[in-house]
Amino acid sequence: MEVILLERVPRLGQMGDVVKVKDGFARNFLLPRHKALRANAANKARFESERAQLEARNLTLKTEASGVAEKLDGKSFITVRQAGETGLLYGSVSSRDVSDLLTAGGFSVARSQVVLDQPLKNIGVHTVMIRLHPEVEAKVLINIARSPEEAERQAKGETLTNKAERSDIEAEIAAAAEALFDGERDDR
Repeated sequence: MEVILLERVPRLGQMGDVVKVKDGFARNFLLPRHKALRANAANKARFESERAQLEARNLTLKTEASGVAEKLDGKSFITVRQAGETGLLYGSVSSRDVSDLLTAGGFSVARSQVVLDQPLKNIGVHTVMIRLHPEVEAKVLINIARSPEEAERQAKGETLTNKAERSDIEAEIAAAAEALFDGERDDR
């Protein structure tokens, strides 16, 4: 299906581009969210008559998003979660959790604006991309810790997981077991 884009869509095109997309993508995403129109003669004429208004609206939304992005970029937010000794969370931090953190911090960010490939499952400081507008992005730091004190230590750059210590202990156990079993083989 061919559609006319009413705004910039990442990996697809700019406003006004006529692109060919799969029917399901157009029907289920682009058309219901008013990001595109079907490419026919009537809609092409309608788009050309409304082009100046669409570009003006896009420009105002972009400037608003740029202002918010300047304030938001580089900010750090702390969330306290339960985690095991290895630093693995008992749950996870999803895009909804990040959105709620930013909203509590005074920024109005929708869940769909948080770009996470997969939920965050470890304690530590994570960089998360926030897409405020198709052309405006900001990066925030999400500090996941077991307590506020740990969050302060992580913010200073300290690593709180015991993975290195556990791997050393496991290596010692493996070496001792190997020595024990090698000794038994020699006795036979």
